[in-house]
Amino acid sequence: MARILIVEDERRISSFIAKGLRAEGHVTTCVADGREGLDLALSGDVDLVVLDIGLPGIDGFEVLERLRAQGSAVPVIVLTARDSVGDTVSALEGGADDYMPKPFRFAELLARVRLRLRQCPDPSAQRDEVLRAGGVSLDLRTRRAMVGGRQVDLSAREFRLAEMFMTNAGQVLSREQLLDHVWGMDFDPGSNVVDVYVGYLRKKLGSDTIATVRGMGYRFNR
Repeated sequence: MARILIVEDERRISSFIAKGLRAEGHVTTCVADGREGLDLALSGDVDLVVLDIGLPGIDGFEVLERLRAQGSAVPVIVLTARDSVGDTVSALEGGADDYMPKPFRFAELLARVRLRLRQCPDPSAQRDEVLRAGGVSLDLRTRRAMVGGRQVDLSAREFRLAEMFMTNAGQVLSREQLLDHVWGMDFDPGSNVVDVYVGYLRKKLGSDTIATVRGMGYRFNR
């Protein structure tokens, strides 16, 4: 399992990529802004980046330039327009590991993702296998949750939501971010499913573990 960041401002494309990668067992995060993508890529919690060139904030070329300038070696697969040879050359010279011309078949993108992940150290070996925050521990290998030394049974969806919260403990996560990561961007954005599952986690992990930040989303307390 790898953590893959998708920096793409076309919702349809990012949803298509994320859905396919999740089906392969990977954890995906989608952002549509270049600056936000750069911050996440530099966080150390990403194993591979799928990066579009045309982005709001800062474009993909600048994201790539800043990423390499700060010493990050995270593999980057750039998405380019099919007829833009100049963009492709510039991206590769700027430090991209590979590129995909749009439109593309997911099977080809997946093959390139697998290749780049094989060429770098095992992502799971570089991350803590156990997340700890707010008196809760989450074992990513055995898929077990512990609260105060007591094992708590979580459904697959609850576990994924807890993992998202604990990976970003102390940070406010919007309902949209949680919906995208856990349920996929093609899920109804008007649904209250996030609120329902936060309620489930509070019952199982403790009522004080997840705080509601009015008008913004939720925060997992450290």
